[in-house]
Amino acid sequence: MTDTPARFAFVKAQWHADIVDRALDGFADLVDPAQTDVFDVPGAFEMPLKAQQLAKTGKYDAVICAAFVVDGGIYRHDFVAAAVVDGLMRVGLDTGVPMLSVSLTPHHYHETDHHNAIYRAHFVEKGREAARAALNITDASEPST
Repeated sequence: MTDTPARFAFVKAQWHADIVDRALDGFADLVDPAQTDVFDVPGAFEMPLKAQQLAKTGKYDAVICAAFVVDGGIYRHDFVAAAVVDGLMRVGLDTGVPMLSVSLTPHHYHETDHHNAIYRAHFVEKGREAARAALNITDASEPST
């Protein structure tokens, strides 16, 4: 009997894609890219609906969502961050498909080379953390390196 490898959906918000896409790089460090289907959405707010659509297909063992929600000095930042996390939790509870969030919400982000480098590196690490969680939650084994 052959075990089928776990199948993952990875949803990426395109706002600050140069930073957010690094999460997929980190995820791919530990999970074979052949096991992962990648989907882009315009921003973080669109992730819960896309995650729900993907979960309902029955094709995925877990859905990973990555976004960078920055504080632009207005109330919207808190609203978007809360809506995304609440929405992903609801999708997971409603569908039974694990939802993993690689969404960072820094309060003091400035579009400088220094901050961009910090957050790119941080997203790589968060992508690896999501991979470990996805492998653990699906009872898959992490490949040896």
